[in-house]
Amino acid sequence: MAAPRASEMVATPTDGYPTATSSLQSDTEITIKSHLPSSGTPQIALQKKSHFEFLLRNLRQGLPERYTSQDASQPWLIYWTLHGFSILGAGLDDQTKKRTIETLLALQHPDGGFAGGPGQAAHLLPTYAAICAFAVVGRPGEGGGWDAIDRNKMYNFFMSLKQADGSFLVSHHGEVDVRGIYCLLVVATLLNLITPELLAGVPDFLATCQTYEGGFGNASFPGWAFGSDDTEATTPLSSPRDPTAPRPPLGEAHGGYTFCATASWVLLQPFIKLYHPPVPGNPLPEPKINTRALLRWCVQMQGLPIELGGFKGRTNKLVDGCYSWWVGGCVVLVETLLGLAAPHIAAGEEPADEHDEDSAKAWDDADDSLFNRRALQEYILCAGQHPAGGLRDKPPKPADAYHTLYCAAGLAAAQHRVVPSKAREKAVLLTWDPVQAHAKSGATYVSPSDVERETFEELRKQMFAHALSWSEEEGTTTYVGGAANRVNAAHPIFNLTITHADGILAHFYGQMPPSRYPPRGKK
Repeated sequence: MAAPRASEMVATPTDGYPTATSSLQSDTEITIKSHLPSSGTPQIALQKKSHFEFLLRNLRQGLPERYTSQDASQPWLIYWTLHGFSILGAGLDDQTKKRTIETLLALQHPDGGFAGGPGQAAHLLPTYAAICAFAVVGRPGEGGGWDAIDRNKMYNFFMSLKQADGSFLVSHHGEVDVRGIYCLLVVATLLNLITPELLAGVPDFLATCQTYEGGFGNASFPGWAFGSDDTEATTPLSSPRDPTAPRPPLGEAHGGYTFCATASWVLLQPFIKLYHPPVPGNPLPEPKINTRALLRWCVQMQGLPIELGGFKGRTNKLVDGCYSWWVGGCVVLVETLLGLAAPHIAAGEEPADEHDEDSAKAWDDADDSLFNRRALQEYILCAGQHPAGGLRDKPPKPADAYHTLYCAAGLAAAQHRVVPSKAREKAVLLTWDPVQAHAKSGATYVSPSDVERETFEELRKQMFAHALSWSEEEGTTTYVGGAANRVNAAHPIFNLTITHADGILAHFYGQMPPSRYPPRGKK
């Protein structure tokens, strides 16, 4: 790994008026710089064994006392740990899977959804974590967990949270937050719970959450787009909706919110195309976001060479390893929206061996990613690894389960280019079985007309094919530090391995999509 040249290691300029913020930035840069390998040092290795042991200690011995504050996040702790194993390339034994399934099912709320802990209220965020953990450890049939998920109650729980403007509360008596919307959309997609009534108004609401910077805030002002001359209206939502009213976002652009809003927007593309056609007489215009401003914000969050190319989550904040996924991983989604994720390898051309020196130089010339993938890998390898195992925000912070997963997932996003494949999508559509899809649906939706029923069935089909179309481009992988540092690719929307995402989708839609891996000698 070639460290940045000394001429590139320039400190962030200051205005001569030091503040606590500018001093912390300077101290962070000095600390990160001290973790660069010295000249002539062998390539930096991803200490997989140490990270495995860190995750295994949490799993077998229990989490340290400081995790008591995460009592309402138990499905998240499970997901971070188990998916961390998956990204780093470790399998799970049957006993661990069985214990995990039993634990997760104990958190299923009797009225639908999953809670953060036993006896707690159902909440969209732990529901996402629980279902993603099920994707890792579950299977069909008795004791496999998947068929024990009460999808009818789950759907009813989702609908009970829906607001008139298309948003969702994160829980009963909770707040509206784009992270909750993302979690709901992922679960509804994975479990075949998508209906037009569930998605109605969601794109419109998401578009109101984009800030002037280009990224997304957590929500927009509730009730802003509702106005009426009726002075007896008791709440904003009881008034007629004015879809043309401007609705300012709440808060500043943030990496976590931006990823969740962008991933939701990408996931909703089939719905937007089917239900917001630009035709005369359509009372509501097609919802839109400023994609170029979004891309500009994302790439500007990548740090300078003195910060080793790590990502920050907000303007003028410190770099943090978790944003390797929340922002670095988001760039791929934005590239897709802009139509920039095109294959690099021409048909019939053999991809180069990316592990030798000449190939690495060629990769620099060929890669058209809009963030510096090599620099991000260097940040994670140099600054993100804790000497005792696990991954972290930055030195001298301790490692934790959250950062271990999202640093590893960010490393995956920097190593692999996973983008929608038209060929894969077409192959999935050709094998679609509408009878099985209808029979496996976990949501009841009564279409008022044959035309709307056909559109709904097409929506389900397109959502499934869109989710399974994400594939790794050939010839675009690069492993800073050598192939031994390779981690498994992650699905850019779900943050599951491709294998786990494919498996749970195929089960809940009753489909048998074509294999991604044809027999040797066949293509």
